[in-house]
Amino acid sequence: MPIPDYESIMLPLLQFISDGKTYGKQDVVAAMARHYKLTDDELSELVKSGTPLFGGRVHWAIQYMLNAKLVERPARAQVRITPRGLELVKDNPEELNTKILRKYPEFVAWQGKARERTKTETSDASDHTSDTQLTPDEQIERGYTEIRDSLAEELLEKVKSGSPRFFEKLVVELLVRMGYGGSLTRPGEVVGKSGDGGIDGFIKEDKLGLDVVYIQAKRWEGAVGRPVVQAFAGSLEGVRARKGVLITTSSFTAEAEEYVTRIEKRIVLVNGSTLAQLMIDHDIGVSTVTTYTIKRLDSDYFEE
Repeated sequence: MPIPDYESIMLPLLQFISDGKTYGKQDVVAAMARHYKLTDDELSELVKSGTPLFGGRVHWAIQYMLNAKLVERPARAQVRITPRGLELVKDNPEELNTKILRKYPEFVAWQGKARERTKTETSDASDHTSDTQLTPDEQIERGYTEIRDSLAEELLEKVKSGSPRFFEKLVVELLVRMGYGGSLTRPGEVVGKSGDGGIDGFIKEDKLGLDVVYIQAKRWEGAVGRPVVQAFAGSLEGVRARKGVLITTSSFTAEAEEYVTRIEKRIVLVNGSTLAQLMIDHDIGVSTVTTYTIKRLDSDYFEE
């Protein structure tokens, strides 16, 4: 039988884990293979990158349901159903696909990010262009963007589950990877303890250490407001600093963003979405799985 697509896998997968237990990814793949009565040859079928075709589709079935908050990932390579997922299973749906997932705002927001980044959709959020309406280049771009945005969501969840101290160290390491601190020893350092208005670390802005950028890292769920940013600005005054970076796993209020445009000190605000994208760009907490090279005809070569 043909390998089922990821949409077909979602409902039986959700029903399989509806007992509320935590399952490893390989256990889920094996259970779905039994469900579809796949042969060893079918399970060993690979895509061009060398990864298993069926395993990849199970991964994306899980990923799409993660974005809709139907399942959660309690640990690496593990999956567990959420109360929302249990509620859906109890309704005994006949099918589960992306059209149904779009009733959940978290999934719509995730898809919206992909459309905004690829710019292959119209400005009307209700217009869902099908893959058959996209050029091959656009399909590749959309697929790449969905993978990247899914990875960004995973990164943020992982960062939020870590300790405040780990987050502070992560932020300093990210800034070093971005080129701050130069090549001198101890280009950046975590200092003190987390706390409103405090300084969590600093990093040299250049190789000679002529200026220093101070850092505050906040693992928050709610939006960071102006009082927090104003307190950070005050703490910079205490160390006679002119520059600071305030990084959060959540977002900033409009008042906070407007405040930093009106003060003399230079404070850059980095929200959770930007943080995750920077981590991907600078290989913090991620690894490369495969690389595709797209080639086009070189007309100049054939000119005589």
